Formats: sequence, structure tokens, C-alpha cells
Amino acid sequence: MTLLDTRPGIAAAFRALSAATGVYVDTDLVVSRLGPPLATELRNWFPADRLDEVVSIYRSLYPEHAITMSRPLPGAVEALDELRAAGLRSMVVTAKHGPLARLHLEHLGMRVDELVGDLFAAEKATALTMHGAELYVGDHVADMLAARTAGIPGLGVTTGAHDADELRAAGADLVVADLSGFPQALRRLMRLAL
Repeated sequence: MTLLDTRPGIAAAFRALSAATGVYVDTDLVVSRLGPPLATELRNWFPADRLDEVVSIYRSLYPEHAITMSRPLPGAVEALDELRAAGLRSMVVTAKHGPLARLHLEHLGMRVDELVGDLFAAEKATALTMHGAELYVGDHVADMLAARTAGIPGLGVTTGAHDADELRAAGADLVVADLSGFPQALRRLMRLAL
């Protein structure tokens, strides 16, 4: 939930999953704790021996139920534009399955230079390092762990489940309420990266 508000679509996809499997899932609870990989959430509702099957079912339902319901968060489109205007590259590193993340970006016309999916927490540092990232922006304490692990500044955004204090405690160098404050934060954090 750094670039997009995916909560309505994820809730709809989980309702469709409940209908398809006959297993009740509390969608309000699910969307209150977004960030970790899908299988982490599904373990709360399904037995371990069904996880692979249920992940496949969910991912097959997701394009129909989730993509068109998601919207850019305040300042997200402008933040990507700011990066391009500054001659910088943008990369999305997400726990979401890469092809599904790409569908979101394509549907909304949000262009990024690189997209790497299926990574969470410190795992994200591998992609950040491999692609030469100089800054990581995220809404989850695990995103700040990724930035720290990669040795780059982390910009926390309070559009997810974690507040400013939690993001700072996890290592955020700077915290903003949403990406409308990104241009000023980018200039300040790029000085830290040099």
C-alpha cells in the first residue's frame, strides 16, 4: 500500500476465495494486516496441506476481482513522475506475486522501470542491491528492514498498517503521511545516500 490502495480489491478476491472454497475468511482482518506474502495470510484460514492449492485458486481469481478496484494512493503517480523528471529509475519490489502486481500497474498506466515480486522483508534487499537501488520507499516495518539490509535509506509512508513511530523504530530515515510529500523527501534522502 505504498503506491496503490489495493484493500478493496484484495477484500473482493478473498470473498471470491471464500465462495470458491467454502472457507470463511474475515476480509476486514485480512486487509488490516497487508504486507506479508499471501501464504502467510492464508495459513490463518486454511490447513498447511491446502496452501499451494489455495494460493493457486486465489491467484486465478485475483485478476477478475481485484485489479480494477484498486486506486493510486495520494501522490503515487506524481512520485513516479518526479523520479523520471529527475532522470532516476523506479523499481517496485513487493511481496505480491509479480504478474499480479504488473496487472495493477498496467491497468492504472503507472510505468516503472523494474518490477520484482514475491519477496518480503530482508529478501527484498537482494533485489534492491542487484538493481543498484539508492532509496527504498515502503509502508511496512519489513520494508524498512529491507532498506537497512540493503544499506540504503528507507522512506516510511504511513499509508499501510504501521504508524510513523513503528516505521522509525524499524529504521526509517524519514516518514511521510503519503507520497504527496515525496519530492521534498527524495531530495533530503538522496543527500543521505551520497
